[in-house]
Amino acid sequence: MNVDFIESKLNEIIKELEKEVMSILMDESLDKKQTNLHMKPLTSTKKILTNALDSIKMVDRLGKEELDK
Repeated sequence: MNVDFIESKLNEIIKELEKEVMSILMDESLDKKQTNLHMKPLTSTKKILTNALDSIKMVDRLGKEELDK
């Protein structure tokens, strides 16, 4: 499994999410409640992607350990 490739693609997605976050934060037409409503899905998505990457790395590491036995 090419973990480096997966990590680079997930990092690209995270960068796009961060761009969206910045555009929401810079939108002065949104009040605090609207801003928070727009931010929650983006924050959750970033957390999910980060957790998925951690899981992929762990599975890869465990797989390599099993092969080394």
